[in-house]
Amino acid sequence: MFELVKAGGWLMLPIIACSVAAMTIIVDRLLAYRRNKVIPENLVASILKVHQMGKLTPAHIEKIREGSPLGRILAAGLLNSTHSRDIMKEAIEEEGRQVVHELERYLNSLGTIAAISPLLGLLGTVIGMIKVFAAITSAGVGDPTVLAGGISEALITTAAGLSVAIPSLIFHRYLTGTVDKLVVGMEEQALKMVEIMHGEREA
Repeated sequence: MFELVKAGGWLMLPIIACSVAAMTIIVDRLLAYRRNKVIPENLVASILKVHQMGKLTPAHIEKIREGSPLGRILAAGLLNSTHSRDIMKEAIEEEGRQVVHELERYLNSLGTIAAISPLLGLLGTVIGMIKVFAAITSAGVGDPTVLAGGISEALITTAAGLSVAIPSLIFHRYLTGTVDKLVVGMEEQALKMVEIMHGEREA
């Protein structure tokens, strides 16, 4: 493995750094996007039950807020539950934008890695081919071993760049789709709570 890295030249270092960063982001986001962690099951039902019992205290709302991203959104609505439906929805939407922004954290970085990795590989290809032509200019084409170093560098960096870019792009698309699904789920739960608390929907 070390020999491949060495043969690929100095451009292998940023490609390896990109692969480590991409792997870290992918694992972190896969753990963060677990549905039961973002949208706990029966959270709205438990909140409405406590609300009907008249035991929904500020301390209870703070506990809900700290429990999950959905809890943050619902807590923003609960703090404004004495106001009109529109005010309550507005508070939920404002908090929701912040929650979505945090859920999308690092996805831009992953997309950037997916975009620049093949370019780094291409740059390595160009540098390798420059070395090949420089060797041809100085030594001719009689000895293939003179050309082997530049050609191998070109091929190795290209393969390495694509090996990082392809899974990065796949996971970027997958994680972006996962965020979209989670956002829709949180919107449904928040709207359900608002409508029930304002008597516009049955529990």
